Parts: sequence; structure tokens; C-alpha cells
Amino acid sequence: MQKTVVVIGGGISGLSTCYYLSKNSQFSKIILLEANKRLGGWMHTIRREDGAVFEQGPRAIRPAGAIGRNTLKMVSELGLENEILPVTAENPASKNRFLFVNGKLQKLPSSPVAALKATPPFSKSIFHSILKEILVKRGTLDDESVHGFVERRLGKELADIAIDSLCRGVFAGDCRKLSMRSCFPPLFHAERKHGSIALGMVLGERMREESDVKQNRLIQQARKERWSQWSLKQGLQTLAESLEDHLRNTHRVEIHQEAAVQQIRMGREAAWEVHVEGGRFQADYIVSAVPANVLSSMLPPAAQPLAEELQKISPATVAVVNLEYDGLVLPVTGFGHLIPSTENRAVLGIVYDSVAFPEHNRKGPPSTRLTVMMGGAWFTEEFGSPEEADRARLLQVAVQAVKSHLNVKEMPSWSNVNVHKDCIPQYLVGHWKCLDNIWTFIKQHRLPLSLVGASYEGVSVNDCIFSGKRVAERLLGN
Repeated sequence: MQKTVVVIGGGISGLSTCYYLSKNSQFSKIILLEANKRLGGWMHTIRREDGAVFEQGPRAIRPAGAIGRNTLKMVSELGLENEILPVTAENPASKNRFLFVNGKLQKLPSSPVAALKATPPFSKSIFHSILKEILVKRGTLDDESVHGFVERRLGKELADIAIDSLCRGVFAGDCRKLSMRSCFPPLFHAERKHGSIALGMVLGERMREESDVKQNRLIQQARKERWSQWSLKQGLQTLAESLEDHLRNTHRVEIHQEAAVQQIRMGREAAWEVHVEGGRFQADYIVSAVPANVLSSMLPPAAQPLAEELQKISPATVAVVNLEYDGLVLPVTGFGHLIPSTENRAVLGIVYDSVAFPEHNRKGPPSTRLTVMMGGAWFTEEFGSPEEADRARLLQVAVQAVKSHLNVKEMPSWSNVNVHKDCIPQYLVGHWKCLDNIWTFIKQHRLPLSLVGASYEGVSVNDCIFSGKRVAERLLGN
């Protein structure tokens, strides 16, 4: 029987879904619909003629865990092994991470010995907090905020400074609103199962590795050299471009760009009719790889309860400012620094791109590349609506942050300002229940519909790729 699957959204989630679906001939036709001119979504790289590379979206990928290994396996299959730029254990970007607290850069403990000492900005050692955590009573709530969980188990100081900063760096979000259960599920479930996150992480079973993963040379290399992250010689957009090339070369995926989906309707000849401007596609199955709030506006009236749940998953807007300075201007070397919301609500953190990936610097005289992340959950109150945000002011705030945090008095020789509207979904307290309602509605109504991407169970590139793999395997019966 001839069957057609339509994948809506050509970001990394949609491309990955098509990649895994195309490995099997079960679907006679795979159609990818993307609203924009280019594929790849937030994975977007600036490549200058002088060799400089700047990431406007994700800037590096972590190799750790099953999902990290899965991405490396995909990279190998796409023939990109020689394009990898690893950040090994010896690189300062692996060893050194900073917080900007009380007007100063403070280095986070990076070794077990360092964790035994009380180092600014903390009044007690990390080890002391962990010892106390073992004695804390197990939580009973179905969910709670990240801040509430960490304050209860590890103390207010760590919650106010370290966790606040971490949530701003990873989710561009407010730890007092974000869900512990959905943002950090291993820690949440470790406490529920073992009564302690420390004991849970020690006693927890390691995920079994698949045999094909064990045999992968790139994964073995990453483990041996203890990579903390990696990129590609021409930036991460190369991964999206390679996926696109692979899909076009297989001739099994029909790609339509500038094909914004306006509405999804129940079909007569097939399960679905997918309407775009000037035409429609018939589909036996739909995989949505667009943000939850975007999908909600496409659904038919009969799916209104599903649309309402999808609308609850609200995204945050992030301004990304790429800066280049002449010379070596950094006073420290490391991955970068994060800033707690009590210090500066507008600026989330600064990444020292030149330290992790000096290969991306321009050819010729020394230079320094930095990226300043701003806004997130605080974007509107600090900068106004994303559509009307003043690019000149965003640049001014970013340059001033570099000046005051890193004592860089020079002005940047080059800059680029981007406002990524609604780019990072916010998993607020109760997100798990929202997902449960979504999956239940789809199952009860037997909708031939799957959802992939950052809106649901992980915001990283690895999470997005892995969600595409899981859905493809489920559809193919693997």
C-alpha cells in the first residue's frame, strides 16, 4: 500500500526525522514542508570570506550520553568525521567556566579537590552542600520549580546563584518558574527513587549502549579524548546542509521550501489534507517539527483541546550578538561566563568562542570572537517586543557587558545582532502534565500525528535529533 508522510518544519528536528524515515521504504513518499527559504531552522552560521565563522544559533554540541552518541553516529554516517572540531579535556573551554557575581568574574570549581573548598561567590563548599543533601527528606510534589527543588535540597545560595545562572544559560529561563521534572528529569527522578540526588546519581543504572554505538570510531575517539563539546570546521550549519544534501540525493524525500502550512484538515482520500498557499498535500501521517504554539494555529476545530494544550508551551526570545575584537583581549580563558538574574536581568551570559574554537577565527592577525546572549524570559521587560527591539541598543548593551565584565576597553571591529523570536520553549512547572494531556488526546482520537522538536522533551540539538529518530522508529515499527 502506498503511504505518504508529511513532515512540517525543516529545522534540525524535521531534517532528522526525514533522515531516519528515509532509511526505510515503508513510506512510499516523504514530503518535507518548510515555511522559509532555507532549511536548518535556528542552526545558522555566518561564514566570512576571511575565514571567520560565527554561530547565530547553537554553537557547539555535547557528545555525552545516549543522545550525544546518537548525534555522533549520524555525523559519521553523513561522512563528516574529518570536519569535526573537538574540544578536548585539555582545552581551557573544558576546564574553566565562570560566573559574574557581585561585579566580579568568579571561577567555578572544576575538580573534586576544588569542590572541597569554599570558593567565592559561595560561602560553603559544594561538597558540604552535597553531604547535607543526602539527609534531606524526599520531596512529594508531582513537580516543583527548579529553584524550589535546589533550594530545598542544596540550599538557597546554590539556587540563587549557580542554578539561576545555569537555567539562564541553558533555557534562557527563570529557574523560579521552570519545571524541575521536565528540565532536569534525571535529578528529579533520582530523588524520587533514591531519596537523594547524590545517592541517585551514584546508584543509578548506566544506560546500556547499543552494539553499533560501541563500534563507532568517532564515539570511541570522543570518549578517549574526553570531549566536552564539538563543532564543525564551517560551523554547525554544515550538519543541516549535509542532512539536506543527503535527503535530496536519496530521491526519497520531496522538499518544499517557502511552503508555510496554513491549515491541517481531516482528509477524505487520505487521513490528512495539509494546506499551503496555492495548494495542498495529502498525507496518511503527519510529523510536526514546528514549535508547539505554531502547530496549535494549524489544527482543525475538532482538535481545539489539543491546540489549547500546545499553546501552554510558551517560548522565550533571545538576542544573540556576535562580536569580534582585534587582538587577544580576554583576561581569562574558558568556555565563558553566566550571569544570575540578580546581577543583570538583560544579559544572560557571554561565550568566549575563540577559546573553544580558535579554528573559527579569521585568517591573519590575532582576533577574539565573543557571543553575548540577552533577554530570554526577561526580553520584553528589558528590550520591548521582539519585532520592535532596537538593534543599536542591543549592540550597545552587549558591548557594555563585555567592557564591564571582562575589562575590554576596545570597541569591536565587527558585530552582528540577531533577535531570535520564540526560539527556546519554556518548560514551566506542570509541563509534564501538559505533555500527558497532549499524548492522551492524540492516542484517544487515534490521530496519525507525531510531534518532534524542542517544545516537548529537550531543547538541545541532540534532543531534537533524537526525538526525530524515536518517532521514525515508532512509525516504522522498529
